[in-house]
Amino acid sequence: MIYLRLVAESFRFAWQALRANLLRTILSLLGVTIGIFAIISVFTLVDSLERNVRDSMSFIGDKVIYVQKWPWSTGGNYPWWKYFQRPEPTEREFKQLERYITNSNGIAIFASKGGNTFKQSNNSYSNGNLMGVSYDYPKVSEVPVIEGRYFTPQEANAARNVMIIGDEVASTLFPYGSPVGRDLKVAGHKFKVVGVIEKQGENMFGMPNMDQMGMIPYSTFSKMYDVGPSGMGSTIALKGREDDPGLLELEYETRGMMRNIRGLRPRDEDSFAMNRPEMIQEAIGGFFQVVGLAGWVIGGFAILVGGFGIANIMFVSVKERTNIIGIQKSLGAKNYFILFQFLFESVFLSLLGGGIGIMLVFLLTIIPQDFMKISLSMGNIILGLGVSAVIGMLSGIIPAVMASNLDPVIAIRSK
Repeated sequence: MIYLRLVAESFRFAWQALRANLLRTILSLLGVTIGIFAIISVFTLVDSLERNVRDSMSFIGDKVIYVQKWPWSTGGNYPWWKYFQRPEPTEREFKQLERYITNSNGIAIFASKGGNTFKQSNNSYSNGNLMGVSYDYPKVSEVPVIEGRYFTPQEANAARNVMIIGDEVASTLFPYGSPVGRDLKVAGHKFKVVGVIEKQGENMFGMPNMDQMGMIPYSTFSKMYDVGPSGMGSTIALKGREDDPGLLELEYETRGMMRNIRGLRPRDEDSFAMNRPEMIQEAIGGFFQVVGLAGWVIGGFAILVGGFGIANIMFVSVKERTNIIGIQKSLGAKNYFILFQFLFESVFLSLLGGGIGIMLVFLLTIIPQDFMKISLSMGNIILGLGVSAVIGMLSGIIPAVMASNLDPVIAIRSK
């Protein structure tokens, strides 16, 4: 019960100090407010940006290894002249991997060609992306068909002219009624629409997504275009198993089989690249760490100023209430009671400033944004309040100790 009374008493003193010197308190708390606002706003933007980037990268799949001619790179040194001589992955290599690979949950081959015009009657959609995929492509990358269906094995094997289209293509070519079962033309070839992919929306990189895509069987795509070692490039994708951490077993097995298929000797370099989404994610993670550190530095200076402001308030408060402290001690108040009273006041003021900063960040998140969705997470709220509480304790500890160690007789005679 005494602790509840102590908290209530401390809260009352803190509120009285705030009301009695409102302008001084507001100016002193401004540093904490700005500091917490800077830190939490940067972290909120970084978290939102990172989430939107990862959502935009979802098209490359998760726990997937891509066998390609060109390696992905995020560094400055890229010996393209060495990779230029490599052959493209072929359907023959895909079929051999598909037959003998044991450490994957799915394997697919796909190729794409941009700049296509999709036509239907008087309607046309320009700069669309035509993508040929093998039947098991949904095992390595999600294909959310919202209307109609996916290809059948018979359609994929027989190279039928069937197509699954994205939401943007569907709404442009077929503004009225369902596109499923209707025909369209691409590159002079007639296709029957069998499915429509769920709307994906724009991604952070501005890259073509499934909304602007027409997806056809890989065998059909191969009949339309020159796909092979010297022609248009293909990609072989292998989905890893959940019990293969780091996909090490899949990577070792795939590399060994590809080297064997291509007849490479032990001392020969790989004539193919094995790319993984983690390579891009690690580079992005490093960038966000730098941005987060910058947020701490910028906000830290503002919080430092705010901390000195709160400490100044507490020193003045101790001086103004010296007589009251003496009376409290003469009536039996313990040192820890006085210490806690002023320390609570300091933490309360700092939390108030931090809370205002967090509220300002929240107001930013409710402003409609076309570029990306910004949301304030509970983790960032707790971080902001935690930093505010620590600043309050550090700013108030010295004034609180001074107040608790005052001699009651001298304190009473101070006024």
